[in-house]
Amino acid sequence: MSDDDHHFDSKADAGASKTYPQQAGTIRKNAYIVIKQRPCKVVEVSTSKTGKHGHAKCHFVGIDIFTGKKLEDIVPSSHNCDVPEVVRTDYQLIDISEDGFVSLLTESGDTKDDLRLPTDDQLLTQIKDGFGDGKDLVVTVMSAMGEEQICALKDIGPKN
Repeated sequence: MSDDDHHFDSKADAGASKTYPQQAGTIRKNAYIVIKQRPCKVVEVSTSKTGKHGHAKCHFVGIDIFTGKKLEDIVPSSHNCDVPEVVRTDYQLIDISEDGFVSLLTESGDTKDDLRLPTDDQLLTQIKDGFGDGKDLVVTVMSAMGEEQICALKDIGPKN
Protein backbone atom coordinates (compact mmCIF):
# COMPACT_ATOMS: atom_id res chain seq x y z
CA MET A 1 0.00 0.00 0.00
CA SER A 2 1.47 3.27 -1.03
CA ASP A 3 0.56 6.80 0.08
CA ASP A 4 -1.28 7.24 -3.21
CA ASP A 5 -3.98 4.79 -2.08
CA HIS A 6 -5.15 7.13 0.66
CA HIS A 7 -6.66 10.34 -0.59
CA PHE A 8 -8.57 12.65 1.74
CA ASP A 9 -10.66 15.60 0.62
CA SER A 10 -10.10 18.29 3.20
CA LYS A 11 -13.00 20.69 3.06
CA ALA A 12 -12.80 22.21 6.57
CA ASP A 13 -11.64 25.79 6.88
CA ALA A 14 -8.43 25.91 8.95
CA GLY A 15 -9.46 22.81 10.85
CA ALA A 16 -12.42 24.58 12.45
CA SER A 17 -15.36 22.40 13.40
CA LYS A 18 -18.96 23.58 13.50
CA THR A 19 -19.55 21.85 16.85
CA TYR A 20 -17.52 20.32 19.65
CA PRO A 21 -18.50 17.77 22.31
CA GLN A 22 -19.10 18.72 25.94
CA GLN A 23 -20.40 16.60 28.80
CA ALA A 24 -24.11 17.28 29.37
CA GLY A 25 -23.68 17.68 33.14
CA THR A 26 -21.26 20.62 32.66
CA ILE A 27 -23.54 22.71 30.41
CA ARG A 28 -25.08 25.65 32.26
CA LYS A 29 -27.72 28.31 31.64
CA ASN A 30 -26.76 30.91 28.95
CA ALA A 31 -24.37 28.43 27.29
CA TYR A 32 -24.94 27.16 23.75
CA ILE A 33 -26.04 23.64 22.81
CA VAL A 34 -27.25 21.83 19.67
CA ILE A 35 -30.86 20.63 20.03
CA LYS A 36 -32.49 18.83 17.07
CA GLN A 37 -29.62 19.93 14.77
CA ARG A 38 -30.18 23.64 15.65
CA PRO A 39 -27.81 25.94 17.60
CA CYS A 40 -29.60 27.07 20.77
CA LYS A 41 -28.92 29.25 23.80
CA VAL A 42 -29.78 27.38 27.00
CA VAL A 43 -32.45 29.21 29.04
CA GLU A 44 -33.19 26.46 31.56
CA VAL A 45 -31.35 23.38 32.85
CA SER A 46 -32.73 20.87 35.34
CA THR A 47 -31.02 17.68 36.47
CA SER A 48 -32.99 14.69 37.70
CA LYS A 49 -31.63 11.75 39.63
CA THR A 50 -32.98 8.45 38.35
CA GLY A 51 -33.38 5.00 39.90
CA LYS A 52 -30.90 2.54 41.28
CA HIS A 53 -28.94 1.78 38.10
CA GLY A 54 -29.99 4.67 35.88
CA HIS A 55 -28.16 7.79 34.84
CA ALA A 56 -28.87 11.28 36.10
CA LYS A 57 -30.56 13.13 33.26
CA CYS A 58 -30.26 16.76 32.20
CA HIS A 59 -33.33 18.48 30.79
CA PHE A 60 -32.35 21.40 28.53
CA VAL A 61 -34.68 24.14 27.32
CA GLY A 62 -33.08 26.28 24.61
CA ILE A 63 -34.01 29.07 22.25
CA ASP A 64 -32.81 28.69 18.64
CA ILE A 65 -30.35 31.56 18.14
CA PHE A 66 -31.54 32.19 14.57
CA THR A 67 -35.29 31.50 14.58
CA GLY A 68 -36.15 32.19 18.25
CA LYS A 69 -38.04 28.87 18.54
CA LYS A 70 -38.07 27.04 21.87
CA LEU A 71 -36.57 23.54 21.77
CA GLU A 72 -36.15 20.90 24.48
CA ASP A 73 -33.90 17.89 24.96
CA ILE A 74 -33.21 15.32 27.68
CA VAL A 75 -29.71 13.83 27.80
CA PRO A 76 -27.96 11.56 30.37
CA SER A 77 -25.59 13.85 32.29
CA SER A 78 -22.58 11.60 31.63
CA HIS A 79 -23.09 11.70 27.85
CA ASN A 80 -21.63 14.28 25.50
CA CYS A 81 -23.73 16.96 23.80
CA ASP A 82 -22.80 18.92 20.71
CA VAL A 83 -21.98 22.55 21.46
CA PRO A 84 -22.02 24.91 18.46
CA GLU A 85 -19.04 27.14 17.73
CA VAL A 86 -20.74 30.56 17.93
CA VAL A 87 -18.78 33.52 16.55
CA ARG A 88 -19.78 37.18 16.65
CA THR A 89 -18.21 39.56 14.13
CA ASP A 90 -18.72 43.30 13.68
CA TYR A 91 -19.09 44.76 10.18
CA GLN A 92 -19.75 48.29 8.99
CA LEU A 93 -23.00 48.69 7.05
CA ILE A 94 -22.43 50.12 3.56
CA ASP A 95 -25.75 49.63 1.79
CA ILE A 96 -29.17 48.02 1.94
CA SER A 97 -30.39 46.63 -1.38
CA GLU A 98 -33.98 46.59 -2.66
CA ASP A 99 -34.28 42.80 -2.24
CA GLY A 100 -33.46 42.85 1.50
CA PHE A 101 -29.76 42.05 1.37
CA VAL A 102 -27.15 44.17 3.14
CA SER A 103 -23.71 45.14 1.93
CA LEU A 104 -21.13 45.04 4.74
CA LEU A 105 -17.51 46.13 4.99
CA THR A 106 -15.14 43.55 6.51
CA GLU A 107 -12.01 44.32 8.56
CA SER A 108 -9.84 43.47 5.54
CA GLY A 109 -11.66 46.06 3.40
CA ASP A 110 -13.65 43.56 1.33
CA THR A 111 -17.43 43.63 1.01
CA LYS A 112 -19.77 40.93 2.24
CA ASP A 113 -23.03 40.88 0.27
CA ASP A 114 -24.61 37.51 1.17
CA LEU A 115 -26.55 38.47 4.31
CA ARG A 116 -30.24 39.31 4.52
CA LEU A 117 -31.74 41.95 6.79
CA PRO A 118 -32.75 40.46 10.17
CA THR A 119 -36.26 39.10 10.68
CA ASP A 120 -36.56 40.78 14.10
CA ASP A 121 -38.87 43.76 13.46
CA GLN A 122 -37.34 46.06 16.09
CA LEU A 123 -33.77 45.50 14.84
CA LEU A 124 -34.93 45.79 11.21
CA THR A 125 -36.58 49.17 11.92
CA GLN A 126 -33.49 50.45 13.79
CA ILE A 127 -31.21 49.48 10.88
CA LYS A 128 -33.45 50.99 8.19
CA ASP A 129 -34.10 54.21 10.15
CA GLY A 130 -30.44 54.66 11.09
CA PHE A 131 -29.29 54.00 7.54
CA GLY A 132 -31.98 56.36 6.17
CA ASP A 133 -30.78 59.09 8.55
CA GLY A 134 -27.24 58.71 7.15
CA LYS A 135 -25.74 57.36 10.38
CA ASP A 136 -22.59 55.23 10.42
CA LEU A 137 -23.81 51.84 11.61
CA VAL A 138 -21.91 48.74 12.73
CA VAL A 139 -23.86 45.48 12.76
CA THR A 140 -22.91 42.40 14.77
CA VAL A 141 -23.26 39.16 12.83
CA MET A 142 -23.62 35.92 14.75
CA SER A 143 -22.55 32.78 12.92
CA ALA A 144 -22.90 29.14 13.97
CA MET A 145 -23.09 25.82 12.12
CA GLY A 146 -22.86 27.43 8.67
CA GLU A 147 -25.62 30.01 9.28
CA GLU A 148 -25.22 33.74 9.76
CA GLN A 149 -27.59 36.45 10.92
CA ILE A 150 -27.43 40.06 12.04
CA CYS A 151 -28.13 40.09 15.79
CA ALA A 152 -27.17 43.57 17.02
CA LEU A 153 -26.55 47.14 15.91
CA LYS A 154 -24.21 49.92 17.05
CA ASP A 155 -24.39 53.56 16.01
CA ILE A 156 -20.87 54.98 15.66
CA GLY A 157 -21.99 58.50 14.76
CA PRO A 158 -22.99 60.46 11.66
CA LYS A 159 -21.25 59.89 8.32
CA ASN A 160 -18.52 62.39 7.47
